[in-house]
Amino acid sequence: MRAVLQRVTHAAVTIDGETVGSIGPGLAVLLGVATGDGPEEAQRLAAKTAQLRIFDDDEGHFSHSLLETGGQALVVSQFTLLADVRKGRRPSFMAAAAPEEASRLVDAYTEALRELGVSVATGRFGAHMLVELANDGPVTLVLDTTDLARPRRQKAD
Repeated sequence: MRAVLQRVTHAAVTIDGETVGSIGPGLAVLLGVATGDGPEEAQRLAAKTAQLRIFDDDEGHFSHSLLETGGQALVVSQFTLLADVRKGRRPSFMAAAAPEEASRLVDAYTEALRELGVSVATGRFGAHMLVELANDGPVTLVLDTTDLARPRRQKAD
């Protein structure tokens, strides 16, 4: 799974002129599901999203998590995050999970965030959505479960 996290002051998703999800301060999460991803990846990514310290303390340091600030999350499925653009001029989406599986895992990620205590709004899987947000900072991070599963490299002496 791959997620783009954007710290926001507010965010909303609109479908056919109707706002279907909106949040105040928190994180806009664009979420892509890869072939081979499962519930374990959804749980691990949700925990990292909720606990990542990317909100400022009084001195402007990244000291607080989404859970600590009481922030909200707007989760929007975005299979294009799995695009392979290495060859040719048209992206390939072969790495993206099939829609049925991706939908199930987006729901699993969203539910895992809720179980951790995060207030979550969503877009609608497979719909053409307009996402509006005010990126705060700007702070934007990319999380990938393949990276989260690897041990950290140690600094050389």
